[in-house]
Amino acid sequence: MAEKRLGRQTVCMSGKVGVLSSAAVTGGKEGEGPFGKYFDYVSEDSYFGEASWEKAETHMLKQCFELACGKAGIAPSALGYIFGGDLLNQCIASSFAMRDCKVPFFGLYGACSTMAESLSLAAMSIDGGYCDMAAAQSCSHFCSAERQFRFPLEYGGQRTPTAQWTVTGAGSLILGGSAPAPYITHVTTGRIVDAGICDANNMGATMAPAAHDTLRAHFEDTGRSPADYDVIVTGDLGAVGSEALCALFSRDGVKFGENHLDCGLLVFDRERQDVHAGGSGCGCCASLLASLLLTGMRERKWKRMLFAATGALLSTTSSQQGESIPGISHAVVFDMEG
Repeated sequence: MAEKRLGRQTVCMSGKVGVLSSAAVTGGKEGEGPFGKYFDYVSEDSYFGEASWEKAETHMLKQCFELACGKAGIAPSALGYIFGGDLLNQCIASSFAMRDCKVPFFGLYGACSTMAESLSLAAMSIDGGYCDMAAAQSCSHFCSAERQFRFPLEYGGQRTPTAQWTVTGAGSLILGGSAPAPYITHVTTGRIVDAGICDANNMGATMAPAAHDTLRAHFEDTGRSPADYDVIVTGDLGAVGSEALCALFSRDGVKFGENHLDCGLLVFDRERQDVHAGGSGCGCCASLLASLLLTGMRERKWKRMLFAATGALLSTTSSQQGESIPGISHAVVFDMEG
């Protein structure tokens, strides 16, 4: 029987699944942002000493994972599973980064929602008794993402005002059944929501309906409201998507926005760094969660956080065929009390 299930989309952990450690590694542009001091390592070399952007992304995630394991005081072999993904075709950044670990690995793709997806599955695996510890992580790189989804950097194409800047960053969390707070207490798995948007340069408008759908389901399943959280953090809706999300809840008659933060609006200084509508990418919310957000919880700035990463499920093939862009959002509750 699904005794841990709440409503249609949410599960409640029966035990205390805590965060043993976390690490964040980013590029130089991210380090120059408002919260760069919170990252564990900032590389001024966008290649990370490698020969290509894709190899740089692999290097970045591997470094981040090793930092997280080191901070936890464990060897990678102590992990039951590694859950991770990225934006590249066949998730090569994640699989290549983990190929020497010899740990059971789940490669995931949820676009920019991958961090919440990996956290969800890692927490449920621990709570279900399938392992004692697991890693949850994701990454993205501006240059590799531009080359895959848009144009090579040498093309010099102009960006539309609604476009977002893919974060060069990685975040890795080590979760454990006997780890300290903050604890993961609830997971709300998102449904695919397609608002019929075809503009690949407007991710915020694509993802906002999915974020709204998942958050609304979470509130219905748990009987909670936005006011029950000290902070509600969305993945990377940016300026356009954040405004749309607030408008959708306003239409529902729900007071939303006073305690809402968006990683796409946090990671960069939009005026000073010229990133248009904000940041995006798997590494956007991953790097901020592993640094700024968890630090804020441990310092008791927030006691309960609802973390809802968002993703746009497109590919170059689907866009060229005129397909609309489906959105997805997964939500995870972090609580200092458990």
